[in-house]
Amino acid sequence: MEKRKKEIVKMLLNQNLDEKDEEEIIDLLINNPISIDVDKENDLKMTTGDKVADKLSEIAGSWKFIIGFVLFLIFWIVLNLFLLKDAVDPYPFILLNLLLSCLASLQAPVIMMSQNRHAKKDTIRNKNDYRTDLKSELLLEQLYDKLEKVITNQHKILNYLQKLDDEK
Repeated sequence: MEKRKKEIVKMLLNQNLDEKDEEEIIDLLINNPISIDVDKENDLKMTTGDKVADKLSEIAGSWKFIIGFVLFLIFWIVLNLFLLKDAVDPYPFILLNLLLSCLASLQAPVIMMSQNRHAKKDTIRNKNDYRTDLKSELLLEQLYDKLEKVITNQHKILNYLQKLDDEK
């Protein structure tokens, strides 16, 4: 039965639905939870590298980092132009350019790793939303069908009562 459920879910997600399987799909979706906590699942699968990439992206993408880095650049320039007699990095600041290039060459891939991971997380979230929406839609259709049956039965009962009332 478990294999059959897997086949049904695959058909459902691939939109290869047969009408005979519709009732089984509805039962499967109604009786089994399909939504997941994407953030929780993602946190369980995070490696140390993922955590470092996220933390670096969080730091490098902040105003504190930008302001601090601008202050560092100003300090470096003032230090080498005015404060030191034998400047460590005289104008045109070749060492500073080397440091900036190294920082950029290391920082960019790490930030991209974090963005790629977040994109995958968004994809999982979108698939989860689709399955949840599909389950809700199927439940609403089933409720609508049941409501139609109730209304039909009410009409029958009303007609029957009307006939009984007319006979009196």
